[in-house]
Amino acid sequence: MAKEEETQEKPQTKSVPWVMIILTVILSLVFVVGTILGTLYFAGVLSGGKDKTQEVATTDGEETVVEEPKAEHSQAIYLPLDPAFVVNFEGKGPARFLQINVEVMTRNPDMEEHIKKHMPAIRNNLVFLFGSQTYDNVATLEGKEKLRSAALEEVKKIMDTEVGDSAIEALYFTSFVMQ
Repeated sequence: MAKEEETQEKPQTKSVPWVMIILTVILSLVFVVGTILGTLYFAGVLSGGKDKTQEVATTDGEETVVEEPKAEHSQAIYLPLDPAFVVNFEGKGPARFLQINVEVMTRNPDMEEHIKKHMPAIRNNLVFLFGSQTYDNVATLEGKEKLRSAALEEVKKIMDTEVGDSAIEALYFTSFVMQ
């Protein structure tokens, strides 16, 4: 019987070789580091901080990819159209006068000189626009917003005609008084 016990197979535990453990750890680390670096690259963190656009140039039938840096996002520049606009309302209503302070916003630093140069045309067109309003038109928030949009389009039209660039992005009423 003793021989039978010896001949019975003992359950053996299989040991994983150390080489397999080390290889698994190394591959896991490579995968994790590669994923992190890939994510950072595609997020633009590892691209050297320079965004580039590609442009195709054709020379003698050959196409060449030319990379140019994108324009940096520039800061907003606010330019007041001083002095305030004061106009009479058309028709009869509780208010007779409208006073509006206006500022325009651009990101083009050259626009300040162009606006100063063409200020007479801008002020003229805005005085006529503001003066053609009735009290009922501008008494509501929607009416003020429509007037602001119309004023923006008027300034853009003048800049586009005179300068060839309507780089005015927004127009704001910084004061709006009806009396």
